[in-house]
Order: sequence, then structure tokens, then C-alpha cells
Amino acid sequence: MAAAGSSPTIVEYFGGEDGYRCGYCKNESGNLSHGMWAHSMTVQDYQDLIDRGWRRSGKYVYKPIMNQTCCPQYTIRCQALRFQTSKSHKKVLKKMLKFISKGDVSKAVSEEEPMDSHIEDAVSCSFVHRSESHVSEAELTPLNEDHADVVENEDEDKGETKEEVNVKKAELDSLQICGDKDAAVPGEPSPSTKTVHAPPKPGKGADLSKPPCRKAKDIRKERKLQKLLQNQRCTLEGSPLQAEHQALLLQSSKSTTNQPKSIEDFIFVPLPDDAPHKLEVRVVRSSPPSSQFKATFQESYQVYKRYQMVIHKDPPDKPTINQFTRFLCDSPLEPENPPNGPECGYGSFHQQYWLDGKIIAVGVIDILPYCVSSVYLYYDPDYSFLSLGVYSALREIAFTRQLHEKAPDLCFYYMGFYIHSCPKMRYKGQYRPSDLLCPETYVWTPIEQCLPLLELSKYSRFNQDAKAVDEDHIKELGRVRVLHKRTIMPYSVYKKRRKGPSDEASVQQYASLVGQTCSERMLLFRS
Repeated sequence: MAAAGSSPTIVEYFGGEDGYRCGYCKNESGNLSHGMWAHSMTVQDYQDLIDRGWRRSGKYVYKPIMNQTCCPQYTIRCQALRFQTSKSHKKVLKKMLKFISKGDVSKAVSEEEPMDSHIEDAVSCSFVHRSESHVSEAELTPLNEDHADVVENEDEDKGETKEEVNVKKAELDSLQICGDKDAAVPGEPSPSTKTVHAPPKPGKGADLSKPPCRKAKDIRKERKLQKLLQNQRCTLEGSPLQAEHQALLLQSSKSTTNQPKSIEDFIFVPLPDDAPHKLEVRVVRSSPPSSQFKATFQESYQVYKRYQMVIHKDPPDKPTINQFTRFLCDSPLEPENPPNGPECGYGSFHQQYWLDGKIIAVGVIDILPYCVSSVYLYYDPDYSFLSLGVYSALREIAFTRQLHEKAPDLCFYYMGFYIHSCPKMRYKGQYRPSDLLCPETYVWTPIEQCLPLLELSKYSRFNQDAKAVDEDHIKELGRVRVLHKRTIMPYSVYKKRRKGPSDEASVQQYASLVGQTCSERMLLFRS
């Protein structure tokens, strides 16, 4: 997936963090995670990592220790192509439409979903600064082929094969990233995951055995049509046109009554010429910063600062430009613009919401090979009445569907983490259909199957096949790629040269968390 000449993924693994304060249950040291600093990262590697429960905050990439942390955080994705707007989602979309087209201001806030649809990430920025890299840029630049040859020849003298010390010119020049052909495609459910529809429980949703509920208006339309058909029968009795005419009428009846409105029907509505407001959504690349991003940086930062102070009650000296940059602008993702990808390319972006010529909200997103991944949202608190948290999530789902037209593999919307043990964080489950990631086998499971398990225990394995294991578990530790003294080598070679105590336990833990495929593509920095 990596474009020729682009940087490979280079990471420093920090191991299991000491416990830090949990933003959900307020436990002072209960939030536990593994972390690594990403100096650079390809979009394919990050896609594969989030499909193993990792997530980034700036350049810090972390994975909750699911069976130990106080509030387990399950990766959640929405199937954007099959997304159906709920009643509360429609209310938010209609509210925005009324405001833009008529200037209507509704102060009623939906009680079903919090205003801030990305609230949980406010806590992640607190530990970004605790594990920052202090390695110089020079140490992270792999040497050219001549220097690499020294490693190969030196180890050949010791009886090692060329295959084992595979440090080739092609690898150093282009560092093309190509996955294991037999590996499961990330972003797709494992063949072992079966969808089972359990019988509904009282008060737990619609009874699937009964016909779906229908609006009275649709029923009246159908009755009117039946009447029309009866009249037609009188006038067209015996005519060969009768059957065809009835079929056409019934077909038009089905298309009008049974077809629910798509999310686009609510968002892209023609506005009257005299509409009092104009809303425009612009996507600007944030890393490396595009000219549009640089031109709007100060205005965007001021919206962030007000948001943090009003919504999250931060003191004025906390949301600094430096914190804003490290948390929401810096990204390890290498930009890529393949011909078969989306027009804007892959990488990290800010989706800016411009109302009447000023920024009122910004959605921070990553565009990856199989998904749009939501990172954070901040908005002008003066516009809280527009439910911008929910509105932006719906716009990001519509954006995912739009990108899919050019990049067919891109069809999911990742919403970060679902936290069942924190009731106010359960709203993400309302974006249906959605799946949660099994924390042990890394297969996707429909959320409906996960919820009963999470009611019984805050930590749960979702894959019900007891024999199923992580398909990408580490099989050969010696094949893990290492960057040592600016030279790329397999861990088997590095291990023989290393002086001092063994670091095998740490490398084993890293490899088991990122998986065999990523461990053979990514470069693990060793000093």
C-alpha cells in the first residue's frame, strides 16, 4: 500500500504504561494501556493496527489492556454503506436544515445522545506527553545499501543465510509495504464469525418475527392505491393492458412507501435562494499541513480553545497552541495518493464546518484504506443548539459513502472506542449497523450479539468459537524487523549483536500486540 519512496513505519515501543487517571470512572490509576511512539506510519499499517484494537492520539499509539483496565474500550465500526438513520438522527439533520434554510433556532437538545459525539478522546490527550520520544531524526534514517551490506556479509561469515539477514537494496530504496497474501483482509469479518439472531427480549427492541412497523401515512397511501386499482379493474376489465398497468402501479407504490430516506436525502437538500445561512464543509490535509490548513490554523485553534474551556472546563492556560498541535495536528501517518484511492488521498485531515464564512466546528479524521477513522471533534459552544457532535458523525458517515465511490474498499466508519461500562458512552451503539472488535481473536462481531455479554461482564470475548485464536499471532520472533544504528535487520540478527540484558520479553510483547504481519513490515527502533 505504501507509495514508492515513502517512509516506512518506525516505532518505539514503551510497553505497559503505569496506570493513569481514567476519564470515565475517575479512578486515579485504573486506566491501563500499552503504548508506542510512531515516528512515521503507513496508512496500511495503521489500518491493520486499529483492526487489532490500537488507536492514535497525536503520534502516540496506544492499546488498552482490556482484561485489566478499569473501563474496557472496544473498537467500534459502523457499516457506512448499510447505515440507517434513527429517529433521533433525523431530528438533528432536520434541525440543521431548518436553521440553514429558515433561520429557525431550536434550543431543545436531544436527550438520547450527548452533544459531543467524540467526548471520550478528551482524556487521551492527558497521557500523550508522558511517553514522548527523544530520539534524533538522524538515528531514525536508515542508511543506504552500502552500509546495509556490511550487516549481510558479516552475518554470512557466521553461517547465517541471506534469507535470514534480508537487508536488500529494494527494501531500503522503496520500502514497499506488501501484506501477507494469506492474511485476512482487515476491515472484513472473519469467516468464523457467524451472524446469529437471538430471539428478542421484552423491551429490547423490535420483534423480528413480526412485520416492520409502518407509518399511518404509508398505510393510507396504500389503501388509496388499492381503491385506484379497483377502479382500474372496472374500466380495464378484459383489456390486455390491465395486468401490466396494475404491476406498474404496485411497483410505484413499493418504491414510495417502502424505501426509507438515505442519509444523503437529509443532508444534500436544495436550499431556497433566500436561505439566511450557508454551511460549507471543507476537507484540508493537516499532516503535512496544506496551504489551506496553515491559512486557517489560528481560527481553528481559537474554536478548539473555547470548546475545551466551555465544554470540558479546562483552565485557560491548558489548551495551548502546543497542546493543540501535538494532540490534533501532528500525525505519524504518511500521506498517500494512489490512482485508485480517494481524490483527497489517504492520511490525516481536518474536516472544517464553515457557517457564513467562519469555522464553527472541526472534525479530525484519518482516511485509511478501508475506513474513515474519527479522531476528535471540537466546535464553537455558541452553536451547541445544533447538536454538532451528532451532526458531524452523520456527515462523516456520508463522507465515507462518498469516498467509497472512488475507493471501493473504503466502506467503514470507525468511531473510536465503545465503552459499555460508562453509560454516557453507549450512544455510539446507536449508529447501526455496527460491530465491535473481539479483544482476543480480533474478529468483528455485530453489536447486538455483544451487548448481552457486556451486561454480564465489562470485559468479554465476543467470538463464541472457543477454538478460535488470533489468526495473526506471532509465529517467528526472529522475523520482527528492527532498526538499529540506522540499519534495518531481522530481530534474529540484532539479538546476537545486542550487548547488555536481553530485551526478548519486551520484543515478544510488542510483536504479539501488533501481530506477525505488522511486525514484519514495521521497523522497531532499538538504540
